[in-house]
Parts: sequence; structure tokens; C-alpha cells
Amino acid sequence: MFHRLTFILCLLCLNGLIKAHQPYNILWLSCEDIGPVLEAYGTEGIKTPNIDRLAREGIRYNKAYATVGVCAPSRASIITGMYPVSIGAHNMRTGNHWGFKQAEDEQYKKASKVKDKTGRNVPEYSVVPPWYVRCFSEYMREAGYYCTNNAKCDYQFNCPITAWDKVGNNAHYKNRADGQPFFAVFNHGITHESQIWKRQNEALTVDTAVIRIPDYYANIPVVRRDVGRKYSNIEELDKQIGQWLQKLEEENLLDKTIIFFWSDHGGPLLRQKRAVGNSGLRVPLIVRFPDKRMAGTVVDDIVSLMDLGPTVMSLAGIKAPKHMHGKAFLGQYRSNAARNYAFGSADRFDEHTQMSRSVIDGRYVYIRNYMMDQAYTYPLYYREQIEMTQTLIKMNEQSALQGDAQYIFQKSLPREELYDLNNDPDEVHNLVNDVKHQAKLKELRSALYQWQLAVNDKGFIPEHDLVNLMWPGGIQPETLPVEIIKNGKTIELHCATKGASIAYQLDDNIGSDHWQLYSKPLKTKAGKIAARAVRIGYSTSSLNLQKL
Repeated sequence: MFHRLTFILCLLCLNGLIKAHQPYNILWLSCEDIGPVLEAYGTEGIKTPNIDRLAREGIRYNKAYATVGVCAPSRASIITGMYPVSIGAHNMRTGNHWGFKQAEDEQYKKASKVKDKTGRNVPEYSVVPPWYVRCFSEYMREAGYYCTNNAKCDYQFNCPITAWDKVGNNAHYKNRADGQPFFAVFNHGITHESQIWKRQNEALTVDTAVIRIPDYYANIPVVRRDVGRKYSNIEELDKQIGQWLQKLEEENLLDKTIIFFWSDHGGPLLRQKRAVGNSGLRVPLIVRFPDKRMAGTVVDDIVSLMDLGPTVMSLAGIKAPKHMHGKAFLGQYRSNAARNYAFGSADRFDEHTQMSRSVIDGRYVYIRNYMMDQAYTYPLYYREQIEMTQTLIKMNEQSALQGDAQYIFQKSLPREELYDLNNDPDEVHNLVNDVKHQAKLKELRSALYQWQLAVNDKGFIPEHDLVNLMWPGGIQPETLPVEIIKNGKTIELHCATKGASIAYQLDDNIGSDHWQLYSKPLKTKAGKIAARAVRIGYSTSSLNLQKL
């Protein structure tokens, strides 16, 4: 593995190169629901030549983790640089926030089938983090980057109009101004959990006889088929990544663009997606710099997906605000201190409510379960559309599962779990009562509790009450209107709502779907201006339209 001191020296050289060639474009090629099941990470029985190319020509992170093993809370942490449990974004999911909605289309159901841990109704809502929390993409826009997201948001709050220059299925960096650097996100859904059943009848591209079946599954034909479907979907993803590399080469952008490849969490199968241990949180992460600098580097430092935003900002020469929990792992403001641990959480998943927390040091996994009077594998409609899941549940009901395959069907959760990934990569041998591991148990238990106190873990607040804390009386707060002030030769925009971001449009752009982000006074000229403001979780302010 790459020595940390050597890596730091390379980074110092790289930082100088970045400054000399600023600004680079930054491209995120994100995907969904995969752990590091790739050739580049040593997985056998799968061919991923294009992602392997990224790894050969870039930096491969061996110990990258999501904060939650499911998309919406994970994406909330990525866009804010904050732990979901610290901003009340830990429950999956709070409303229909998958894609961007115009302010007038933002709606929430008052009643749902969802109950919190006290049995009370949980309405749809938009998470309201502390006033100082912003989408990190706003900092990139302020620095002059053209920022686009195609197309998934799912931030646990309606995507603010200030977050992106363009968001949606048509969002693309090609619409930027001449010479303007871009930060663009393109999400790939081919590996999502739903594609296991939606592509069930597609031909498999892998040999199911050679792929590895985790010890927590019965090694039966339907399991091999669905694991093969997962592998085949990843191979299809690899083709899509190859198309991107070809496109960038054709556009003469490959040597001008930093590429990040990552998945939003582990998965997509049972005991992977939504799991709070290694199987649910560990993800692939590869960063390729232009001209293949640092090609083939392998890093064993622990990084979090929550670090992605601060890292992108650092590469753009922007220092992340102190409130962010994420740390830059590359660029001008790269953190000098490596993470000792990765922390994870599991709370409500759709109609099922639970509460578990985890800490991973790269080898050992410690899990603390707070609601122990429930089965290890709980009922959940969405994932039970996968045939192998249905089959395993029936086999368990018939007492037909044995050994490690029965482990994930325990009737109740243990209070604590401890796994040694070196000797038990599938996390099926709980070492909590092993005398040889008591020191490690105490270390990780203490680390977890200290972290929960430090970030003010809101999982202890029943969700019904949490909603009322953010939306007093169950009513969404409103962002106050923008005040437009002419001050000599400049125009100033102000909003009395603390923490609100302001967007504006000028002249012919008024009424379009593109809003400029206000960050400093504007020069006056004849024409018209329209302005709106929004704080995360609040409804967007009314429109203020004035002649100049």
C-alpha cells in the first residue's frame, strides 16, 4: 500500500501543479447501491475495465464509507458536509425529494403510513438544519464554477434554487459560459436496488458459478442468480463509465477535468443496503487527475463520503467552513489529520423504524443497537420485491437456514456487535463476548459515544417530535421576501431570514429556470430584477420583481 508520508509529499507537489494550471473542471460520476465490487478492488468473477482504468490512472481509496447505508440520508450528508444525525436528516425518507421541484410544486402529505418509535404519525417534511448549513455547491458557484446536477437530489429537503446553475435531466456542463470551469454531477442508476427485479429477465453477463456468495446467504440457485444480476448491472455501469471517458476525450476535456467515481452507499441486496456495518457503508471511491498524476496510488486512510464536498472545494481553492464535519482529503486545504474512524447510523427506513449506530476503524466494526426487540432482518416492502429475499425469508420461516446463512435472521438484535473484517469479512461472527477482543470493544464503544455527544445525535428524539421542532405546529417555516436596495451605483439584496441564500434573475432571463446566486452587490443598470430567497427546509420566499 502507498506510504502515507510519500502520499503527502506527492500531494504537496500536486497542489503546486493545480495552482499552476487552475482552474480544472470537476466531474462526479456517481452511482448507486454498490460496495467495492470491482476488479480494481480485487473482486473475482466481474469485468470492469473502464473503472479499472480510472483506478490505474488515478487514486483508489480502499477505506471509503458512507454515513448511512441508504441514499437520501447519505446524500444529505454529501450535499451539506454534515453527519445526518447532527442535522435531523437521518430518517429515510422525509418526503418526495428525489428530484428538483419548483417552489410552487413543493408539497407535503400530512398523514402517512409511517410511524415513529413511539407509534405516532410522521408526516412528510423537509429537514431544517441549523441556519449556517448550506449546500456546498453554493460555495463553488460563488467561486465562479458552473454547477450542474443530473439529476438525482434526494437531500431530505427540496433542492434550493440557489444550489445549482442547472438541475434535472437536462443539466449539463456544456451550457456554461466560454472559459468557465464546471463542477458537474451525473448519477447512474443502473446499479440501484430496484434494477435487481426490473432487469430480472435481462441476460446475465457474468458466470454465476464463479462469483462469490457472502456467508450470510444460503448458496442456492436463486441467490446466485440475483447476485449475478447485481454483478451484471455493475458491468453495465462500467460500460457507461467507458462512454464518459470516450466523450471527455472527444471533447478535449479529459486532460482538463478531475474525475471522482463513487457510490452513495453499499448494497443493493439484503444485509447490504441499509446495513450499518461494513457491508452497508463501505463504497468504492476513485479520483483521477488530469495527465494521470499520482496514477495507481492506493490510499488506506479512512475517508467519508461526507468529505467529498470539502475536497471539491479545496481543489477549487475554497476553504470549507468550520461547521462542516467533512474534511478535505485533497487540494489546497487538505486536512493534515487522517480520520481514525468512520461513523454510521441507521434509523427509520421507509415504514420500518429502528436505531443503530456504528464505528469502523478499517478492520473492526462496532455496532450499538438501541431497539433490540425486533428481528435482525425486518419486514420492508421495497426490498422484498427481490426474489432471493422472498425465498430466504420463506426458508427462515420454515427453519431451513443453517449456520452463517441463518445469522441475519436472528429474532432479536444483540445490544452490541463486534466484527473483525480481516478474519470475518461477512460480519457473521460477533466477538462482543470474546475475551481477546475486550480492549478493542471498549475503544470503539467509547469512540462511538464520544462522537454521538460531539455531533448531538438526534436519533434519540422521536421523529414526530423532531418534525415539530423543525416545523413548529407541523407548519413549514417560510423564508421572508428579498429586499432590493439601490445604493448609489450598486444594488444590494437582503433577506431577514437568518441563513437564507438569495437568487436573482435579470431582464430577459426573468421567468427562466436559471437563477444566479447573489454573493455581492450588483452594478446598477436599466432593466428589471427578480429575486427570491430560501433557507434549507423553509419554503422559498415570494418573488420580488422591480424595475431598475
